Amino acid sequence: MEKILISACFLGEKVRYNGEIKTAPNSIIASWHEQGRLVSVCPEVSGGLPVPRAAAEQQATGLVITQAGVDVTDAFTRGANIALSLCETHNIRYALLKESSPSCGSNTIYDGSFSHRKIPGQGVTAALLSAHGIKVFSEENIDQLITILTA
Repeated sequence: MEKILISACFLGEKVRYNGEIKTAPNSIIASWHEQGRLVSVCPEVSGGLPVPRAAAEQQATGLVITQAGVDVTDAFTRGANIALSLCETHNIRYALLKESSPSCGSNTIYDGSFSHRKIPGQGVTAALLSAHGIKVFSEENIDQLITILTA
């Protein structure tokens, strides 16, 4: 049975920067959860950041900075490495991560100006996983992941 790395916020865990939850992007998530296929991770919390925490955005330089100018890149990098380790441990080839997050965004991230503008790009974790051959999906393209896993 193929395991899937999933953002903990999709499973209702209060790990987002503001302590809010995100609901699962598709009803099939509950089925995968019941089957024991999901390996949950919040890279930011795994990297040592608290909940709640200051919002952060990835800068053009690659650094991840809070709006107050605090560099949290090391925590994001630690969390990304923990996510990769989970994938290696569980032989995971697919991840379902929260779009636009500075950790998990697979197609878009916020532009680093804290103006709510999104740009094409990958978060720290999504980029590391992709570089290691793990296919990263988001709630915006979950249908592609479902097709792969049900084919």
